[in-house]
Amino acid sequence: MSTPEKNARLKSRRQALGKIGSLSIAGLLGGQAGASAASAGAGLPDLSVNGMTLASATTAKAMPAAAGSCTLIPEETRGPFPLLAILGNRTFVRKDIREDRAGIPLTLALTLQDVKQSCSPIANAAVYIWQCDKDGGYSGYGSSGNGNHLGKTFLRGVQISDRNGQVAFNTIFPGWYPGRIAHIHFQVYLNDNMTVKAIATSQLAFPQDVTRAVYDTPLYRARGQNTSMAGIEQDFAFSDGSAYQVAAVKGDPASGLIATLDIGIAAASR
Repeated sequence: MSTPEKNARLKSRRQALGKIGSLSIAGLLGGQAGASAASAGAGLPDLSVNGMTLASATTAKAMPAAAGSCTLIPEETRGPFPLLAILGNRTFVRKDIREDRAGIPLTLALTLQDVKQSCSPIANAAVYIWQCDKDGGYSGYGSSGNGNHLGKTFLRGVQISDRNGQVAFNTIFPGWYPGRIAHIHFQVYLNDNMTVKAIATSQLAFPQDVTRAVYDTPLYRARGQNTSMAGIEQDFAFSDGSAYQVAAVKGDPASGLIATLDIGIAAASR
């Protein structure tokens, strides 16, 4: 159980990070946005990892073990690099979000469940995800710490949940930057309506053994292991508990990875 002092500290830090997101807005999309989006293509086929396809990896997720067993996803800061300007552009409703970014292939499958309705699937919801590349940089922003990625749109995209409440993205395993472990941001908008406030804003993480194995591959080895923190409990976003935010991962870095996560949302009353 978090102490009041700990909660106050986490809230203060998250608010500070949220304010950073209002910086560097000018030129976020620029003239390169259309070209970058066009290069994404129509998406790649689902990965098959060690004999397990995306469908088989997520079938169990679509049918909860017991009614009412899902849990509300913890709310997290949207961070300093949300680039919400792309939400009004349907070009970014895309499955393959990699564009020109190299990295270990990762298929990310998310299942939306209504905690108010016995974990029933939430269909027709827009899910926006964004993440850093293997070197820790976010598209759309430029700074000394992030690098100059103004006008870029890599590793951002939206998908609409199907009747099973599922969405899937073709991406890469994210890198790290000081003070954060490997993570992916996401927001959920009900009824495919991204003009209203997101019903959920959170982040997901990965098992530490998977992260270490990825960072030991040739593609990631130049940056190496995360030297800024030893584990997930030291990351401010997850230090108050991460049990419902760590994705299950199948496969291996050599053949590609499939990550799945159930996302509990209180949607029935909205």
